[in-house]
Amino acid sequence: MLSAHDLGCHRGSRQILCGIDLELRAGEVLGVLGANGAGKTTLLATLAGELPASAGRLELDGRALSAWAPADLARRRAVLPQSPSLGFDLSVRDVVAMGAYPFPEIAPEAHEALLRRALHQADATALVDRRYLGLSGGEQQRVQFARVLTQLLGAREAQQYRALLLDEPTSSLDPRHQLLLLRTVQALARAEGIAALVVLHDVNLAAQWCDRLLLLAGGRSVAQGAPAEVLTPRWLEQVYALPVRVLPHPLYAHTPLVVFSAGT
Repeated sequence: MLSAHDLGCHRGSRQILCGIDLELRAGEVLGVLGANGAGKTTLLATLAGELPASAGRLELDGRALSAWAPADLARRRAVLPQSPSLGFDLSVRDVVAMGAYPFPEIAPEAHEALLRRALHQADATALVDRRYLGLSGGEQQRVQFARVLTQLLGAREAQQYRALLLDEPTSSLDPRHQLLLLRTVQALARAEGIAALVVLHDVNLAAQWCDRLLLLAGGRSVAQGAPAEVLTPRWLEQVYALPVRVLPHPLYAHTPLVVFSAGT
């Protein structure tokens, strides 16, 4: 399991995170919410091993994350950054196939089946023969999602803990593909025992698709728990500085519906 205790992180001389405690549990989706500058992206990058922790403990399966070799870490967690960049005009197939790089032992036929599965789950099959740089922003995001799914699903060891870390994966997607992506993440968590962390801005998407939420403000944890426990007027007004009403969702039982107001 990926876990943090009293986690802190600096960027240069500036402290971004302080005192963060969390466990990323297998079979569960953890949503991270907060206003701009709250530390969401820094938290994800630190959990991914891309930024060093400056305080506390950060462990994967009881071993310090910093002690993991990059090649071994790549076999246990996949990361979709907020703004994936690619400067080469590769085909979509080549971009998605990058996700299999940590698994050179995969046989060609299994490799092809893996790519087909990832493309299907990301609704990117129709894009496979196109050039990546010729795609729209939303199409590129679906291809990048297929790439991290390839990496995530490439692990062949039975019952091995795997983590999926997604930073604002819905930001460039239309409503249909936002729901498809989050449904896919939730389904993989349930069926494959994946531990997923998703940074989101839409609190209602988080309420619908996440098992637990972590609400950040100023680099600190404000609230953590089930959506109904975290998405309360007290915590939301503190974090977003807006009047808010929290209502029962008309379609989904036990799911809060959050309505922000611009105030007067």
